[in-house]
Amino acid sequence: MPDRPYPSDLSDAEWTVLEPLLPRPSRLGRPLKWPRRVMAEAIFYLVRSGCAWRMLPRHFPPWQTVHSQLTRWRKDGTLKRLHDRLREHAREKVGRDREASAAVMDSQTARATGAGGSERGFDAGKKTFGRKRHLLVDASGLVLLAHIHAASLHDTAGARQMVERSSSTALPHLELIWADGAYTGPFARWLDQARGWRVEVPFHRQRQAWRYGLEDKPKGFQVIPRRWVVECTFAWLSRSRRLARDYERLPETGIAMIHAAMSRIMLRRLT
Repeated sequence: MPDRPYPSDLSDAEWTVLEPLLPRPSRLGRPLKWPRRVMAEAIFYLVRSGCAWRMLPRHFPPWQTVHSQLTRWRKDGTLKRLHDRLREHAREKVGRDREASAAVMDSQTARATGAGGSERGFDAGKKTFGRKRHLLVDASGLVLLAHIHAASLHDTAGARQMVERSSSTALPHLELIWADGAYTGPFARWLDQARGWRVEVPFHRQRQAWRYGLEDKPKGFQVIPRRWVVECTFAWLSRSRRLARDYERLPETGIAMIHAAMSRIMLRRLT
């Protein structure tokens, strides 16, 4: 082990929160060779540093073992359940209900690399070839739903895929979604009929004064109420270098990386 822990390593307090949320080792077969804490720290290191699988430091388990563990947790839903439980705890800590009643939706285009894989396309608006990350976050920026699809797919089609792939019982208290104008029209009507979620487009408070020339519109970026929350979430995820671009062959692996990055953020908030 290194003399100094990596910034992505778990503290004892963080491991105390995380350990009960992981599935217990099976009593069948041979005992675990690598502690689950070391396995989790290897995954967090990979996501935070952005290194290739084969470049994991030697004191971590072999990269094939870590990759196999991440794939197993992704397929059996462990990583998703872990993320959702941490989100509930994080919301309770700041005095919110466990389930969100309002959310913010948006997408982010990530450039593709030479890794290959399906679900890739060209985003004509951003002039970028790659994939889109669609997020639905609560009012504090914590991820509720995540989906990855080709960048050539329109935002409303990608958002519909994200909702359809989630359980019909997911987010039972959600009523309102803030989004930009691209999500209005047929998608908003479908969302209201399918889930009972209402889409609302927030605007800047001074937009009417700017429109009619009553005030001069300031130059530069203007913060729009509510919609800035999801932009903060994208900024948090961009600090994890594995998410700076799309390195994954499977979109499902990219979603797992989002859940891992957000789980690490919430663990630090909880402790």
